[in-house]
Amino acid sequence: MKLRNATSSDSDAIVSLIAAVYEEYGEQMCLDGADSDLVAIDNHYTEGAFMVCEAPDGGVAGTVALIADRARPSVCWLKRFYLDAQFRGLGPADTMLRWALERAGALEMERMEFWSDTRFERAHRFYEKNGFIRTGTVRTMYDAHEPYDEFFFYRDL
Repeated sequence: MKLRNATSSDSDAIVSLIAAVYEEYGEQMCLDGADSDLVAIDNHYTEGAFMVCEAPDGGVAGTVALIADRARPSVCWLKRFYLDAQFRGLGPADTMLRWALERAGALEMERMEFWSDTRFERAHRFYEKNGFIRTGTVRTMYDAHEPYDEFFFYRDL
């Protein structure tokens, strides 16, 4: 499977993928709130900042994005890291994370941070295995249909 730049024309496939992941946890998309960036990717992410992992059939198997923190020039945010359930544990997540780390290095970032839904336990094991630290900080978000909690993670680069 290969990574390529995501475009707004990928929005429907990306929304479908992420909606399927949310459904695993009994959640639904909120395109007018937490997930509004997915409606017009080109308006929210610069070229090369949002990638899709193509499935063997050409569909979208995964997504990953990286954005700089405007207030802290040496910090970036890992965003939209999702992978179709059928491909988990088979290598694409490693490829997607490697891309994010290499891009952060090319941008001379010193730290990568992100928030992750507290229910994504398998993902948290993956992040921790790859050197990310869960600080114990939890925040409650109200930008979806129901409130949800997130853990804070970071990795010095």
